[in-house]
Amino acid sequence: MNWIDELPEMGRRAKIAAKALAGATSDRKNKALALMAESLRGNARAITGKNAMDVEDGRKNGLSSAMIDRLTVTNSRIEAMAAGLEEIAALRDPVGEIDATWTTASGVTVSRVRVPLGVIGMIYEARPNVTSDAAGLCLKSGNAVILRGGKEAYHSNSAITAALTEAVVASGLPHGAVQALSARDREASVAMMRLQDIDVLIPRGGLSLKKSVMENARVPYIMTGMGNCHIYIDESADFEKARSIVINAKCQRPGVCNAVETMLFHDRLSDGFLESLLSELTRLGVEIRGDERTRGLCPASLAATEEDWGAEYNDLILAVKSVKGIDEAIDHIERYGTHHSDCIVTESYTNARKFQSDVDSAAVYVNASTRFTDGGEFGFGAEIGISTQKLHARGPMGLEQLTSIKYIINGDGQVRG
Repeated sequence: MNWIDELPEMGRRAKIAAKALAGATSDRKNKALALMAESLRGNARAITGKNAMDVEDGRKNGLSSAMIDRLTVTNSRIEAMAAGLEEIAALRDPVGEIDATWTTASGVTVSRVRVPLGVIGMIYEARPNVTSDAAGLCLKSGNAVILRGGKEAYHSNSAITAALTEAVVASGLPHGAVQALSARDREASVAMMRLQDIDVLIPRGGLSLKKSVMENARVPYIMTGMGNCHIYIDESADFEKARSIVINAKCQRPGVCNAVETMLFHDRLSDGFLESLLSELTRLGVEIRGDERTRGLCPASLAATEEDWGAEYNDLILAVKSVKGIDEAIDHIERYGTHHSDCIVTESYTNARKFQSDVDSAAVYVNASTRFTDGGEFGFGAEIGISTQKLHARGPMGLEQLTSIKYIINGDGQVRG
């Protein structure tokens, strides 16, 4: 079956599965998650074998080392995916929770109850672990999911999805609870963006994916992931804090969306500290793209272009710029940022509060690495993405963010006058 015929059928199956999942008990969903984790472990050899094909293709196609890292699936990463599913099973189930109950002036009782969104469409790029995280979070929150992974991870995603769906069916839940669109061409992604059986579309990837969704989607969507994250080193910064935060945020995993891409610094900071920090970054393999002051401090740096200030490199590259103070830093972030995660390093309480108040991002840090913007680090368990929007969900999206509400009203014959 080609994808033109396959996709509508997937939508129908997902709708049927979503109804079953909405009424499934927590115990039943947790049993499915446990079997999914077991299936990943049991199919580890098949998954890593398929992943090796994707990695080889990626190297041939010139993917950066950071992107290869994102793409690679090892036995330890499979174990992390399986453990993530078990962690999701251990989390509180939001479905059916009553947020609030009150009695109106007319005497009816109103309760606000959490319910699943329905069918979630997930389009994402070269991150095979997202397949497992998304499937687990959607299932636990009572949603069916249709997955569309990037072509770079085609073989990996196919193997992971096969292991997961095998476990879902074995648990007694419908096959349509977790499905993956197998087509690799762009037209299939566009068709999925227009599939009316999808209640919410969640794209997780780079600028080209975001643009495609904005141009083509005919269903509601929650934009996630685009991360041009900033660290501003204030005049009052503790130099050791600044050094460790910048190095962690840039170098620990440069290919992820919460890695820092731009460092701003107050122009009154000492040359000695800045030279030391830039030199250490260079020794760690970071390419510096800077303004005139930065290039004077770091001879190995390249001249930054206008495009660099808005770039999400997902690599060991850092744009660096001198600013006259906190107001200029905030203005720069507003102009070039993606409303993801931004940080100030400062010992000034006033500047810390100003930065957190005035920077319009999902996560705003004082004296901590942007790498903490993560569902697990925030205590949500695995995440389906990091929303950079403001409607419904913002920041790391865990179980609660994959639910909506409905009102349950009980009366005793009341009518409205």
